[in-house]
Amino acid sequence: MQIIHTNLHVTDLDTTIAFYTEQLGLSESWGFDSPDGTTRHRYVADEAGVEIQLTKVDGEDDLTVGTAWDHLAVRVDDVDAAFAAIENHGVIKEPGDQPEAGVRTAFILDPDGHKIELVGPLE
Repeated sequence: MQIIHTNLHVTDLDTTIAFYTEQLGLSESWGFDSPDGTTRHRYVADEAGVEIQLTKVDGEDDLTVGTAWDHLAVRVDDVDAAFAAIENHGVIKEPGDQPEAGVRTAFILDPDGHKIELVGPLE
């Protein structure tokens, strides 16, 4: 089994693509639109090719994050440096050690309120 992608519905596709590419360092990989043009899909990927599918549906401008979705974890070299550099859209948890998992983490929000976990090595 291999993870291919995670899909997130978004309210502003361009802003969200910019967040994931400019702030988290992913690359825009490809995209497509529905035949009727009401739904746009764009993909951003990490260096290993794992993708996030960002979907904008016309008229869906008020999203509610459901209870089945929690967060997307992104590996970074230095949690504190990434946390300080990323123009996030909300801080859930500032950087802190998670010795039971052997990592340092922080939690931020993307433009639509999806929770992003920054994960890096303990120092």
